[in-house]
Amino acid sequence: MDNELANPAPLGLMGFGMTTVLLNLSNAGLLDSSSLGVILSMGIFYGGLAQIFAGMWEMKRGNTLGATAFSSFGLFWISLVALEVFPVLGWVEEPSGQVMAAYLFMWGIFTALMTLATFKANRVLQVVLVTLTVLFFLLAVADASDNLIIKMVAGYEGIFCGLSAIYLATADIINDTYQRTILPT
Repeated sequence: MDNELANPAPLGLMGFGMTTVLLNLSNAGLLDSSSLGVILSMGIFYGGLAQIFAGMWEMKRGNTLGATAFSSFGLFWISLVALEVFPVLGWVEEPSGQVMAAYLFMWGIFTALMTLATFKANRVLQVVLVTLTVLFFLLAVADASDNLIIKMVAGYEGIFCGLSAIYLATADIINDTYQRTILPT
């Protein structure tokens, strides 16, 4: 019996990419407030749990970057959902713009550090993490300044970031299926 694991990265990248696109369609002002339930659900189950699973499988494969990044970003999504839901439940007060800016800034720092490990990886993964780093810092500035224009710009940048991750996941799946490069990375 072959014990080789399939590549879990496409699952993690799709969970990240699709959830990121949805949230940033909202940030860009392209979705109304009725999208919140869909975004929160994706944040828990696809952006959150699917990435955590992918991270654990990357750990089993010995991929430290994949394990750390997918698990951490999966937990990011779950924590972001908690920041939206806990105040509604009355468990905590709603975080101020400054507090959210600090939260997003720390995720920007983490992502910048993860980006350093992609310099030996493919270019598309570098694009995903560089644009994610920029996204976190743009959102931090938007929350700190309560600037809706910066939030809208961040939204469009986040859509690009998420679509880049979806492309990479698709390329990994197609290239693996055909055992040759169909979609370059």
